[in-house]
Amino acid sequence: MSNLSDKTFFGSLLDFHSSRAMSLLARRIVWFGLYTLVLLIIEAKFHWIPLRSDIIFASLLGTMLSLLLVFRTNTAYDRFWEGRKSWGSLVIHTRIFAAMLHGILPKADKANREFFARHISAYTFATKNHLRDCFIAEELTDLNERFVEDLQTSQHVPNAIGKAIFAQMQSLFRSGIFRGEDMRNLKPQFDVLLDTTGVCERIKFTPIPPSYGTYIRVFIFVYLVILPFLLIEKYELYTIPAEMFAGYILMGLEMIAEEIEEPFGLDSNDLPLDKISATIRSNVFEILEV
Repeated sequence: MSNLSDKTFFGSLLDFHSSRAMSLLARRIVWFGLYTLVLLIIEAKFHWIPLRSDIIFASLLGTMLSLLLVFRTNTAYDRFWEGRKSWGSLVIHTRIFAAMLHGILPKADKANREFFARHISAYTFATKNHLRDCFIAEELTDLNERFVEDLQTSQHVPNAIGKAIFAQMQSLFRSGIFRGEDMRNLKPQFDVLLDTTGVCERIKFTPIPPSYGTYIRVFIFVYLVILPFLLIEKYELYTIPAEMFAGYILMGLEMIAEEIEEPFGLDSNDLPLDKISATIRSNVFEILEV
């Protein structure tokens, strides 16, 4: 058990530091390390450093910056978690939707079972790609080829698929296959599809104000520029690793917050929407016995 935990722990460290954000962070840390080295050379040759060690001042700046970063990280994670809850709800309600359809539709009605399985599955893939500003026709091959061609010209692909699902429900109601109570029970599950898309669009199209992020980045930059002046007298050469470690913590937290505040992309810390969509497809097809 302990070997598995060690493997997981060290493996996660390697995965975390292999991401695009961490490679960018490493370059920034190196620049601040070189900056500190230049200050050390100036101090050694000319004994000129305008600021001297002031632990109280450094602690005060660090405390203010940490409070800002905590708020920044929490705000970003709230957006990430709201997106995850929405997709978790989508997984649950597509299963319920499929199970209810399975109970209502006759076993011999393969055509309608296949229709709903294909379109519910396609809706999740279309929502994923809509949030990523792309259209991947290969992920919609379950649908009619002509319908997929029409979707390529649609401004909102999930809406177009949602309309097709509801139109089929109405058609089955008018033909007598669905009763009034069936429609009343099915509609809340159908509504969750649209609700999930709306919530995710709210997250995507209402970003954290850019001025707030810029303010924190400027604060971090100023703090890391000042910090070596406050440490050189006491730490000398050890100022370089101290400066780089401070930059790793402060800039790393800010970059993680920036990455997770948009949780629908393809970065390593984003939501695994491809996997979730594939899970929904598998579940729906299995429940409807398609």
